[in-house]
Amino acid sequence: MVRSPSYQLTAEEALHWLALRMVPGVGTLGTVKLLRKLQSPQAIFRASASELEGAGLSPTQARNIATGSSFEDAVHQQERMMAAGAQLLTFHDPAYPSHLREIFDPPLLLFAIGRTELLQTHSIAVVGTRNPSPYGLAAAERLSTDLSQAGLTIVSGMARGIDTAAHRATLAAKGSTIAVLGCGVDVLYPSSNRKLYEQIARDGLLLSEFPMEAPAFPQNFPVRNRIVSGLSAGVVIIEGAQYSGSGITARLAADQGREVFAVPGNITSKMSWGPNLLIKQGGAKLVQEWSDITNELPAQIRRDLLVRAQQQLLGAQTPLPGTANVTPEEPLQVLARKLLNYLQVDAPQQLETIIETFEGVSSSELIAALFDLEMSGLVRQLPGKNFVKVW
Repeated sequence: MVRSPSYQLTAEEALHWLALRMVPGVGTLGTVKLLRKLQSPQAIFRASASELEGAGLSPTQARNIATGSSFEDAVHQQERMMAAGAQLLTFHDPAYPSHLREIFDPPLLLFAIGRTELLQTHSIAVVGTRNPSPYGLAAAERLSTDLSQAGLTIVSGMARGIDTAAHRATLAAKGSTIAVLGCGVDVLYPSSNRKLYEQIARDGLLLSEFPMEAPAFPQNFPVRNRIVSGLSAGVVIIEGAQYSGSGITARLAADQGREVFAVPGNITSKMSWGPNLLIKQGGAKLVQEWSDITNELPAQIRRDLLVRAQQQLLGAQTPLPGTANVTPEEPLQVLARKLLNYLQVDAPQQLETIIETFEGVSSSELIAALFDLEMSGLVRQLPGKNFVKVW
């Protein structure tokens, strides 16, 4: 039973979903099978123990549901959600990300604080060690900044180290980020990330499949990692030991059919062992810059990013109806538009000729504009510093 996009859970429906989540001993896969047979949580709780056993549950599991004892926990969960300003996304909710629903064991419920619309955006995961080197931190900050500015939402786990660096760099670049937690969304972990937690709650999205108030148990984090990779078109690994959490995320991503990328590191560093081994064994694609990642993404994502880059670089060509004042274009946008009008698709122009043609414009300004056009996919550079227009 798939809801329409405008559908909102009633308090009673949310209570039944929460009660279903709090039933002990059933698990996500068992619950999903039940939902496919009985269609809704309400129908599951109306069923008798014998009907539930007929649907594939053990006698103990059937009794746990039939007694209705989980409703007390569900009421408490609703109270905690209201106090924290959290939202509930169910497996049947149209706002539930479709690519996450497709993984082997999708979470039944998602608890969220912040901008749930980010779940419908193109995203890439950036993960790594909790004890990074300065090189690892710099790589995480640079790639997260560049990828977010290219239009991708950065997904990570808000752990110390690489995760924290990825979130902070994205927010500093005014980009979008999702933090997938290994605890309840109302639980601050680690405590040193209080300011980051508050900023993501305000400007990004905090997400968890664990109930409200759930502690950050160590066993939660490998479980959490399948959501990090499941939400994303690909996963970037930056530093980590051979059997680290980021290595687990890389394997999960590969199993889910996601692209896996790795930043190579110093061969004398233990923290480089994980990503270097992934590259060596062919399990990950080597990353030196952000375009190494975007060039490998599915065609539709590349097209969407290209359109966004074109719009940002060139700006609106015509004012919106009813606008009295239009913000003047930036000088680089003006120059880029002139270059696009000048360049041709089938007649390469040599850089020196371009410089001579645009009198009064410095060579550095022209090179900068050409570089931005090239990065946006509007211009291609051919051997010999020749340039042609792509479209």
